[in-house]
Amino acid sequence: MSLTDDLGEVDDGKTVPTEAETVETTAETTVYEESVELERTIGLTGALAIGVGTMVGAGIFVFPGLAAGRAGPAAAISFAIGAVVALAVALPTAELATAMPRSGGGYFFISRGLGSGFGTVVGTSLWLGLVFASAFYLVGFGSYAAAVFAEAGISLSGLVTPLGLLFGAVLTLLSVTGTENAAKLQNVVVGVLLTILVTFLGYGSLSALGVVGSRAVPETFAPFGTAPILTTAALVFTSYLGFAQVATVAGEVKNPARNLPLAMVGSVLAVGALYVTTIFVATSAFGSERLSEFGQTAIVEVARSFFGFGGAVAILVAGLLATLSSANASILSSSRAVYALSRDRLVPRWPARLNLRYGTPHIALVAAGGPVLVLVAVGEVQVLAEVASFLHLVMYALMCVALLVLRRSPPEWYDPAFRTPGHPVTPAVGALASFALVFFMRPLSQFVGLLVMVVSGGWYLYYARDVRLKGVF
Repeated sequence: MSLTDDLGEVDDGKTVPTEAETVETTAETTVYEESVELERTIGLTGALAIGVGTMVGAGIFVFPGLAAGRAGPAAAISFAIGAVVALAVALPTAELATAMPRSGGGYFFISRGLGSGFGTVVGTSLWLGLVFASAFYLVGFGSYAAAVFAEAGISLSGLVTPLGLLFGAVLTLLSVTGTENAAKLQNVVVGVLLTILVTFLGYGSLSALGVVGSRAVPETFAPFGTAPILTTAALVFTSYLGFAQVATVAGEVKNPARNLPLAMVGSVLAVGALYVTTIFVATSAFGSERLSEFGQTAIVEVARSFFGFGGAVAILVAGLLATLSSANASILSSSRAVYALSRDRLVPRWPARLNLRYGTPHIALVAAGGPVLVLVAVGEVQVLAEVASFLHLVMYALMCVALLVLRRSPPEWYDPAFRTPGHPVTPAVGALASFALVFFMRPLSQFVGLLVMVVSGGWYLYYARDVRLKGVF
């Protein structure tokens, strides 16, 4: 390992360890004979906060009105189906993560299971997909900030983009100064967010059951039949795209054999429960038809009906915190995808350098945060957000395929601490469901997503096709 004191960086010398290298993995760090992996500073609470904080978003703050208009109160079943499908991917991901607790998540698993070609396409797609998603979250953050002040009659509509840029830069700099700082912020933000949501949904549930407040609006549970429940499940599944961010920072999670499965599966279950309860409360408060008329602001109006002006402001603040936590986790995860690609020499080596003072991949963080700020400044990020979902679904499907391949012919190093229940049915369902949901997206999003993958494949053929990945650690 060479230290470049004047630059304040660590150049790990060789990004692809040979099979002869000795490896020692502990709960605190992974040490190689010639390189040092990122320090393990994220505990179970922090890992759960990354998963929950990334996923709590559209399922509560955007979809209730749209989902109720499609499926009625049975939209709660749609969210439950989405959670089951997410679990079919989260369980295989947890197994892969305990076998390969390294930074890079889906990229690392797929590159070791399906080869460097698939790995390069997924890794670059993961990086760009999270960049797109981060920009979308930050624009949403500015919009929610403006909406909070609008409730008080103060117009901040002209500051939506500047606020997104400011907080994008702050989150990137915070991650540069230490992963534990980003994790602490995530813990606080998600803690406050969940406090608001649990209070709101707790009261709403009591109201729906007739214990407090007005009686629930009587309504047929599935007024449109069974088919809309399934199509709505495809719509809302994008709300669960986030648990895999935990795997992306697996190289920094303490006690990965225990904490990674608990964080991934636990975050899906927790968020699924929140989503199902949200639909139950919202449709009980107004009925599906009225809720549908509110559109994307439905949940704000539900909160207003319960608590008045204060309720509306509180749920808008919750939306503000949700977009902040999602952006924070996505910028952190995006940088780790670049970092992992660089260590494997599938992109130039400089993003794998570590800052001596903070022990973080600061160049990789700039490679993540910089493009995010550019996209926020441009402002047109809605299509890119769906492209991010497209790329995530492809990655989810290929992770399930990678597990099937590794289980069929396990390498000598494959020794996961967690085994997927129901194998091979569970990963097969996860793969098929993820691929199927891609076809429900808009043609433009499909085209842009495929274009990103084709360009990534072209990069591999031009730059990295001679790279041979040896070993896992």
